[in-house]
Amino acid sequence: MAGNTFGTLFTITSFGESHGCCIGGVIDGCPSNLRVDYDLIQQKIKERQTNSLPYTSSRHESDDVIFLSGISNKLTTGAPIAFYIKNQDIDSSHYEANKGVLKPSHADYTYVKKYGIYDYKGSGRASARETLVRVVAGCFAMMFLQSKAIKIKAYTTQIGSIVYPKPLTQILPDADINDLHCPDKEIYQSMLNELKSTRAQNDSIGGKVSCVIENTPVGLGEPVFDKLQADLAKAMLSINAAKGFEYGSGFQSAAMKGSIHNDLFTSEFRTKTNHSGGIQAGISNGENIYFSVAFKPLASVGQNQESVNIQGEKAIYKGGGRHDVCVIPRVVPVVEAMATLVLADHLLRFNAYKIH
Repeated sequence: MAGNTFGTLFTITSFGESHGCCIGGVIDGCPSNLRVDYDLIQQKIKERQTNSLPYTSSRHESDDVIFLSGISNKLTTGAPIAFYIKNQDIDSSHYEANKGVLKPSHADYTYVKKYGIYDYKGSGRASARETLVRVVAGCFAMMFLQSKAIKIKAYTTQIGSIVYPKPLTQILPDADINDLHCPDKEIYQSMLNELKSTRAQNDSIGGKVSCVIENTPVGLGEPVFDKLQADLAKAMLSINAAKGFEYGSGFQSAAMKGSIHNDLFTSEFRTKTNHSGGIQAGISNGENIYFSVAFKPLASVGQNQESVNIQGEKAIYKGGGRHDVCVIPRVVPVVEAMATLVLADHLLRFNAYKIH
């Protein structure tokens, strides 16, 4: 199974399965002499956990990170940073009850056809638990970006039919006032009600996360195939349940005229508008980068569903188990982490041969 490494100069390789002994990763290319912010790591891990909320999985993991290399006296050494997190609260009973039955809209069928085997317990590598590795790695990328004054922040802007109506093109002050990372108190309450209602129906629901990146230098990104927005799109669409990506004016640009959509320059080489989303010709232009990611309803629901077994015979996939109602809010720090990994990687690539 290939495809477990992300990045070019700043890379993360993840390993482990949801119901195995542990998950972990190796970060390579992280600059030396970065002071390791353990508080930041714990904060982002906690944001991804949220297992005390009524609409998230009841699986309770301590998620203590054990670092094996690459850190000395609380500073990064420049060597690979290897780490792992033990899986402690494993309950495979629900998966045992569905052994041999293909979960609808999940990895079972494609995995068994491609590899001749699939991990029915917790979905193995297809489990969202793998994203914890990304969050830890993203913290190191964030430490590097913070040393360059680059800021990244993600928000919940939609759950089901409940939508935050304003375009998010800059980081908002004091937006983390609720557990959904929603910038509006009233909309937050409506989102919360939507989640509670969905839980009561033993169902799942989709959502959208919007992210803003500030203080990006001009010049990140490469033509033709390594455009900055292309790498951001790949990063976001690699997250479990991601179904769509748009940056800047996104899909709304299809209805616009060029004379309106063009971002006109000022004498300071800034732009009067930012329909480009901070990226032109695949390269950052110094304006804020902003994008959104749409996530589908999770395949795991509390209802029985028609399916087939691995022999192709009709079967019922039994609902239940310990699952989230929605990827939100747990996916918010994952979006931030993947954005930081892309920016850190491109910043190192940019500095490697910067001419101006």
